[in-house]
Amino acid sequence: MPMPRLTIKLRATRRARHVWLSRSLWNRRVVFLVGSLLVGLVAVAFAIAATQINIALHRLVTAWPWAPFITAPAGMGTIAFLGRRFFRGAQGSGIPQTIAALGYPLPALRSELLSLRVAAGKIMLTLLGLACGASIGREGPTVQIGAAIMYAMSRVSSFPHETMKRGLILAGGAAGIAAAFNAPLAGVVFAIEEMSRSFSQRTSGIVMTAVIVAGIVSLALLGDYAYFGQTSATMGVASGALAVIVCGTGGGLLGGAFSRLLIASSTWLPGHLEALRRERPVLFGAACGIVLAMLGYLSEGTVYGTGYAETRAILEGRDIPASFGALKLLATVVSYASGIPGGIFSPSLAVGAGLGQNAALLVPGAPLAAVAILGMVAYFAGVVQAPLTAFVIVIEMTRDSGMALPLLACALIAHGFSRLVCPRPVYKALAKSFRPGPVR
Repeated sequence: MPMPRLTIKLRATRRARHVWLSRSLWNRRVVFLVGSLLVGLVAVAFAIAATQINIALHRLVTAWPWAPFITAPAGMGTIAFLGRRFFRGAQGSGIPQTIAALGYPLPALRSELLSLRVAAGKIMLTLLGLACGASIGREGPTVQIGAAIMYAMSRVSSFPHETMKRGLILAGGAAGIAAAFNAPLAGVVFAIEEMSRSFSQRTSGIVMTAVIVAGIVSLALLGDYAYFGQTSATMGVASGALAVIVCGTGGGLLGGAFSRLLIASSTWLPGHLEALRRERPVLFGAACGIVLAMLGYLSEGTVYGTGYAETRAILEGRDIPASFGALKLLATVVSYASGIPGGIFSPSLAVGAGLGQNAALLVPGAPLAAVAILGMVAYFAGVVQAPLTAFVIVIEMTRDSGMALPLLACALIAHGFSRLVCPRPVYKALAKSFRPGPVR
């Protein structure tokens, strides 16, 4: 016999009351919220420290242009030693490690890549890398740090399903991006497009909540702050179409080439360089530091650090060497090949702005700031092959809604051309080196 409707309603009410009053469920909620708050606080503190170190470095280089020939080799050699000796798993961006941990649920692997020790080493070594002039960013490391914090919190309370644990790691990484860029929407889009390539109903609420909490922390501590200021650049139809085609094509091809260089340099170097990196990592790191210092001297000191200051200068029309984009690209390849911790997000945005500055010469009548913004989104989309993430990050960091359609078109064009040069997304390819088996 069918169950009476009243009985069904009573049972549903009891189940809902049990869920609402469940002690274990509330324990998990508190643990999750505390973890999200911690991710936001650590990301903001990391951002402030990186900014202050960048300022100090540029003051040093301005006062003594030859200083990086001492600080870069000494610092990068030291980082290579500390990373090999104490913080294995902290090298590189941090996003490939997080993708590997998401795709392969072996607890031993996750504990190795997402330990709090590795997260602490990631912060310390990335800041040291910025202090010695490496062309690296803090955003990729913040993803691994956020994922590590949330994974540690998952062991404080019982999260019974593997899907929930993956959701926590994904949420930690997304919250890290949201707080790092002070751009909450970018964190959600990045989690969907790049880190998971899917967004299940069970994990969507976890990710959204973590991003909101981390975003609130960032806004509360940093204010409603756009890293590149608020621009209002616009273009006419003809000049805009030409700029989109030039930047989308050039940025996509160069971004794809850069990705191929990163993938190749992570596994193989020509001649005796690979043997030197494998057998004498400290000496190899120091040698990369010397090359970096040479690139810095040629660029008048502009290629050091994250590139935020130089990008903002280009958007504001201030004088930056025409060679900045190309030299910043090379400096980022050298920094990454050395094996030190550090991301490629902010350096890629800086390279894109520099290349946009060059492309503006090919688009008569187009404002420099507008073409530079198109260069940023094109090159970044070409590197990470995540066009929506590139679009949202640039929109949120410049607050230039008037450029929305050209930016989106440019990102999609760049993505298509990038895949011709580098068929596999860079983070997915790099993730393979951190775990066995195919990346899902």
